[in-house]
Amino acid sequence: MTGGSSRRALIAVAAIGFAVGIAVSIRFDLFARSEAISIFGGAEKSAPETPTSPPPVVALPDFALLAEHVAPSVVNISSTQEVKGGPSFGPGGGGPGGGGEGDPFHEFFEPFERFFGPQRRAPYKAKSLGSGFIIEANGHILTNNHVVENADEIVVKLATGKEFKAKVVGRDAKTDIALIEIHGASGLVPVTLGDSDTLKVGQWVVAIGNPFGLENTVTAGIVSAMGRHINQGPYDNFIQTDAAINPGNSGGPLLNTRGEVVGINTAIFSRSGGNIGIGFAIPISLAKEVVPQLKEKGHVTRGWLGVMIQKVTPDIADSLGLSEPKGALVADVVKDGPAAAAGLKQGDVITEYDGKPVNDSAELPLLVARTPVGKTVPVKVIRDKKTENFSIQIAELKEEETAEAGTGTAEDLGLTVQTLTAELAENLGLDRSLKGVVVTQVDPSGPASEAGLRRGDVILEVNRHGVKDVDAYKKALKAIGKGKSVLFLVRRGENTIFLAVKPSG
Repeated sequence: MTGGSSRRALIAVAAIGFAVGIAVSIRFDLFARSEAISIFGGAEKSAPETPTSPPPVVALPDFALLAEHVAPSVVNISSTQEVKGGPSFGPGGGGPGGGGEGDPFHEFFEPFERFFGPQRRAPYKAKSLGSGFIIEANGHILTNNHVVENADEIVVKLATGKEFKAKVVGRDAKTDIALIEIHGASGLVPVTLGDSDTLKVGQWVVAIGNPFGLENTVTAGIVSAMGRHINQGPYDNFIQTDAAINPGNSGGPLLNTRGEVVGINTAIFSRSGGNIGIGFAIPISLAKEVVPQLKEKGHVTRGWLGVMIQKVTPDIADSLGLSEPKGALVADVVKDGPAAAAGLKQGDVITEYDGKPVNDSAELPLLVARTPVGKTVPVKVIRDKKTENFSIQIAELKEEETAEAGTGTAEDLGLTVQTLTAELAENLGLDRSLKGVVVTQVDPSGPASEAGLRRGDVILEVNRHGVKDVDAYKKALKAIGKGKSVLFLVRRGENTIFLAVKPSG
C-alpha cells in the first residue's frame, strides 16, 4: 500500500469512527416492556460525551412495532340507514341516482322534469364507513357518534377479517362519542388508554383507521395545537394534528409513541374533502369521563349553571371597563336557574369557576358540564368593575347556549329606532310590558350592521343603563364620551345578547 493509499484508508476509517461516535438512538418504552425498543429499528448505541462533541444527529422515528401491536385493536365500522325515496332529478334531488344543479345529467333531464314532474326513486340503503377501537375484551368499542347515529344496522369488521353485528350501548352527540358492543368474538385485544392532558405541541402521534375504506391505514405526524374550538358544539376542546386523517378515519385512535390512545380522530378541515394537514381528535381524557355514563345509562348527565354566555371581545372589555378581554360575559340568566338563585345578573363577567380561571367563554361550558349535579361551587365575577364571589349549587343540564357577540363601530351608528309600545311588542311576539327601543332600520354598510344589530332587535340597555324610550336612548348615547365603545343589551326573540359598537374615529 502506498503512502497516499494508507492516508486515504486512515481518513476513511476515522470518518466512519466519527460518524458512529455521534450516532444517537432515541428510545421509548413501548407497551410497558422491560427492555427499551429503538424507534429506529436498530440496536441501541450511546455516543461518548466529550466537551468537544458536535450536536447529535437525530433520525426520524420508526413506528413499525407500534403499528403492529395496535393494529389488532382497530376495527372497521360500516353502518346502514334506510333513506326514504324522493326526487332523483330536478330541484332538491340528491343522493344516489342524481340530484340538483351539481348532477351531470341535470341539464339533459331538466326539460322533462319541468313537463312531467320530477322522477321519484324508491327507498334505498345509505351506507357509511368509519373506524373504532376495542377498549374492553368483552367487546366494547369506542367510536364517533356520527359514525353510528341513526343507523339501522352496524357491522364491525375485525383486523382478522371476521365480521360481527354491533349494537349501540350509548351515544353522546355533544361530544360526538359513542360506545358500541359486539358479542361472540374471542381473543379481542383492547387498547391502552393514555392521558391526553400531558400531550404537548410538537410531540409525535400516530393515527390508525380506515380512510375511504382502506383498512388499517397508519399515518404519523405531530400535535399541531391543543384546545382547539372549531364550532362543532359547546364542548369543543380538540387536539389538532397534521397526521393524515381522511373520511373513514372517524372514530379511529390517535396514539402517542408509547402506543397509548390519546384521542379519537373526529374531523378534518378541508375544502376538497381530503387531508390537507389539519385534523382534529377528541381528547381521550374527555372520553374517559363520558364512557362510564354511556355504559351505565346510555347517555350523559351534565352540570347546568343556567346562563347564556358570550365572548368578551376587546370592544366589550373596553365598554365594561375591564383591563383585558378575558372571562365569560353573562348575556342572560335563566329564570329560576342555579345562577339566578345565587344572584348572578346580566352583564356579570365570570372570571373563575370552582377555583379554575375562565380566560375564554368557550372554557366555561366544559367546566360546568364536568361538575357533579348537586355540587356547590365558588364562582368569581366582575360586576361594575368590582370582583364579587358567589356560591352556586349546580343542577342537571337541560339547555345551555352560548351567544356570540358581534363587533363594530359607533359615532354615526347607522340605525333607526323607535319606542317599543305595548302594541308593537305584541306584534313582535314579545311581552307587552317590555321596555326599550326597537330597531326599525339598519344601514347594511354602517357600523350597527357590522356590529350585528338587526331590524326587529329591541335595545334594552345602553352601556348598562336601561332605556325605556327614544329620549332615554338618545340621552344615554349623548352621555358616552367621544371615542368610547358603546355596549348594547339586545333582546332578540327569546334571547338577550350584548353587542359592542366601537367608535370609528
